Amino acid sequence: MASSSSFFLLAALLALVSWQAIASDPSPLQDFCVADKNSPVLVNGFVCKNPMYVNADDFFKAAELDKPRVTNKVGSNVTLINVMQLAGLNTLGISIARIDYAPLGQNPPHTHPRATEILTVLEGTLYVGFVTSNQENRFLSKVLNKGDVFVFPVGLIHFQFNPNPYKPAVAIAALSSQNPGAITIANAVFGSKPPISDDVLAKAFQVEKGTIDWLQAQFWEKNGQN
Repeated sequence: MASSSSFFLLAALLALVSWQAIASDPSPLQDFCVADKNSPVLVNGFVCKNPMYVNADDFFKAAELDKPRVTNKVGSNVTLINVMQLAGLNTLGISIARIDYAPLGQNPPHTHPRATEILTVLEGTLYVGFVTSNQENRFLSKVLNKGDVFVFPVGLIHFQFNPNPYKPAVAIAALSSQNPGAITIANAVFGSKPPISDDVLAKAFQVEKGTIDWLQAQFWEKNGQN
């Protein structure tokens, strides 16, 4: 009987540890932990500001997310509000972004290594999709209209594209991390500093080295994601 009880206790502990291991951000152990960005102490995230000095402004930002943004040469602009812009988000496991799309603009294929994303279309139409991991690499896509919602699972490559050649589109995204991160695939592969060897990339993509050299010579635009 004791052996059986020990087994179930061990199983419960393993389940608890596993749940904590897959959580996107650590759960808070107090009401809030406003980031102290001036502290010299290095931790996973930010140390807490003395709660006696916390005020409402630590949880507020006049972000003007209702106003349109100028888009870049790929036709998008991401205005991200994460812990770097709003200290009160520290340990709360959430951030938000406004995404503007020019006609035929796109938020190019990218991934968030630390967050799941849920996207809501506010204006216009978006063609969106994501690709599952190896070995299947299944492509799942959908056309979204105003008011529609779509989820991009954590870590998977995804994109949004405005198929309308005449009208812009706008979306709001919530992400399950105070600092979701973003890796734009083309920028990372062809715009790294220093550059990845063209021998490596030519072999990986099965193309001539001249093609890789041309791609690496392009200006890889950032669109506001951190």
